[in-house]
Amino acid sequence: MQEQIYHLQFAMDTFYFLMCGVLVMWMAAGFSMLEAGMVRSKNTTEILTKNVALYSIACIMYLICGYQLMYQGGFFLSGITELDVDATLAEFAGREDGFTGDSIYAGASDFFFQVVFVATAMSIVSGAVAERMKLWAFLVFAVVLTGVIYPVQGGWTWGELPVFGLYDLGELGFSDFAGSGIVHMAGASAALAGVLLLGARKGKYTADGKTHAIPGANMPLATLGTLILWMGWFGFNGGSVLKLGDMANANEVAIVFVNTNAAAAAGAIGALILSVVLFRKADLTMVLNGALAGLVAITAEPSTPTPLQATVFGAIAGCIVVGAIIGMDKLKIDDPVGAISVHGVVGLFGLLLVPLTNSDSSFSGQLIGAATIFVWVFATSLVVWAILKQVMGIRVSEQAEYEGVDRSECGVEAYPEFVSSVK
Repeated sequence: MQEQIYHLQFAMDTFYFLMCGVLVMWMAAGFSMLEAGMVRSKNTTEILTKNVALYSIACIMYLICGYQLMYQGGFFLSGITELDVDATLAEFAGREDGFTGDSIYAGASDFFFQVVFVATAMSIVSGAVAERMKLWAFLVFAVVLTGVIYPVQGGWTWGELPVFGLYDLGELGFSDFAGSGIVHMAGASAALAGVLLLGARKGKYTADGKTHAIPGANMPLATLGTLILWMGWFGFNGGSVLKLGDMANANEVAIVFVNTNAAAAAGAIGALILSVVLFRKADLTMVLNGALAGLVAITAEPSTPTPLQATVFGAIAGCIVVGAIIGMDKLKIDDPVGAISVHGVVGLFGLLLVPLTNSDSSFSGQLIGAATIFVWVFATSLVVWAILKQVMGIRVSEQAEYEGVDRSECGVEAYPEFVSSVK
């Protein structure tokens, strides 16, 4: 009877893990639609191509080397494709806490859940460098980020490996439940390095210091993308509980879902109210980024706050992202979708919230962990971007940017019957 219970729990946990991975994979559609809506129509096909290609590259590179770098070998190097049922049952037998699901972490379900996180980090870069980056330079960078840069810092955090053998972030009190820093701030750090070398879009900033808004082509698509991301985030955070097959973990999953939803809703309202105060208009783009900011903020620790705390955290994050987007323009850092603000600035904010509700973490540990992630990802990304800039160039020509990168990079317009490619 006990053996049958173990089998059922393992099946439930594995299925839950996989379905949460599917939800996170669906976030690729969210990023695609959000970015397609936030760029001009003449750049739509290229942004969609980037999102499909980067997801595919992430899956391949993490399979080839990323998973091994992050978790030091194991499943895919061993060639094992079948679960040793007897060994698994023997591992669980005699435990006072029963089935813990540890064997999931070395298996195919864990790889699938982890690889969609890698793709999410790379998706963040896509929006920030939109409308002026060469497609193939971006894809070469995707190979390096998903195969090496992300897995190394992931090994220091979720993989519990010492940072260059010098210090252990876990022992210092660093905690990041689902990746506010490990995924989101890491992606934003890579994006920032690329944007600094890439430069702003033509016409975004003028010599007299003025900033000119460049509206996106399709706000319905951007809104759809945000709602898809909101939905996918339940898998992102809920799946990070790692199992469902007992009452305690099932309850934790429910709490995570409630807090994730509350933070997103509050982030949207916080950004809406602040945009009305600042601009006298209800700015939809700020509302969308506010919802995403609430999601990013709660991702670092969605299981320990009360729903009220999650709501407050989300509202603050929504306000922070509005200020951050304005600040980026002041610094002349051109980010068409606000990715660096949403995932970078708010990602750091999310990490710093963790010690408020999780006594196992510390502010010093969170700061050291955030600094470690940023310095590693930003520095290595800057080097890779610089090499690509020298070897193949990273920016399209001024003429190609004027006509739209759909024509120069893909040869296909997203809206050929309605929109001229020259604007």
